[in-house]
Amino acid sequence: MPATQSPAVEDYLKTVYAHTEWQPDAITPSGLAAALGVAPSSVTEMVKKMAGQGLVQHVPYGAIRLTDAGRTRALAVVRRHRLIETWLVREMGYAWDEVHDEAEILEHALSDRLLEAIDERLGRPARDPHGDAIPRADGTLVSEPAVRLDEAPAGHVGRVIRISDRDPAVLRELDGAGVGPGSELRVADGADAASVAVMIGDDRRAIPRDAAAGIWVSA
Repeated sequence: MPATQSPAVEDYLKTVYAHTEWQPDAITPSGLAAALGVAPSSVTEMVKKMAGQGLVQHVPYGAIRLTDAGRTRALAVVRRHRLIETWLVREMGYAWDEVHDEAEILEHALSDRLLEAIDERLGRPARDPHGDAIPRADGTLVSEPAVRLDEAPAGHVGRVIRISDRDPAVLRELDGAGVGPGSELRVADGADAASVAVMIGDDRRAIPRDAAAGIWVSA
């Protein structure tokens, strides 16, 4: 799984991939610009460049989709990012809400040799601290059916598979509530527009809907 030579291309590919990892709708140019915090004109130029390299498929003003080559490159970057996050938590004393930005920097700098050494030292982990699956060195990715917590019906029983790391404050809040990857919970009655009620063991928790939208539980 070769890494790209351009950090900017790597960031674009990873963002396109991440958009569809947990839902089916392809990302649009405006959505990509918003996710990366760049001007739409910059997205237009970069997408043209990536299309020319055979990494994405795109028609003007239409959705952007990875080609097989683009997906391979994207998974290589995702593997780096998630292994680095796992390493920072397990070996360097970071909390799970502190690793995303560090990994964003380091994923472009680590050699393949060092990444392999980190993977071996960690025991070939299957998931990162947020529960996201770590692609294997050959590009395969093992996932399991999941449902978003804010869309799960009352009575649904499941295990937390992954939690979005987009908001460190939400991660800290969930950590304080005892919710993390592997947590067993049941969706309780009493949900409202502001929160989702869950039972964790004998404890009842009200999880804000914006946080619940970033939690996936086993289907």
